[in-house]
Amino acid sequence: MFEHEIQIDVRYYETDGQGVVHHANYFKYFELARVEMLRAMGHEYADLEREGVLLVVHSVSCKYHRPARFGDRLRIVTKVARATLARIDHQYRVLVGEELVAEASSTIACVDRAGQIRRMPEHIIGA
Repeated sequence: MFEHEIQIDVRYYETDGQGVVHHANYFKYFELARVEMLRAMGHEYADLEREGVLLVVHSVSCKYHRPARFGDRLRIVTKVARATLARIDHQYRVLVGEELVAEASSTIACVDRAGQIRRMPEHIIGA
């Protein structure tokens, strides 16, 4: 399925007292990667929200292989592993150079403003 890559430079404020990227920041990186992937597919998340389509995190998990540090340039490779009528499963690989830092997965559900599951818009499924 579709795969997309972004690069992020680790900022000082994303690190802890040991100079290592705090584990919670990876979840922010994954969200940024999803939004940029959607944009690369020709869709703006803000437009979806105006249409009443909300893509919410159902579940997410991450396995850390080695620390990333201030000044590292992270490559985040995001892949759509599966898409159904109401959800998208993503897989992520975070690398510094060719060295694996973390790998993760998430499930994103499509809901309406009331929080009810709804069909993914055709222009997203067919993209």
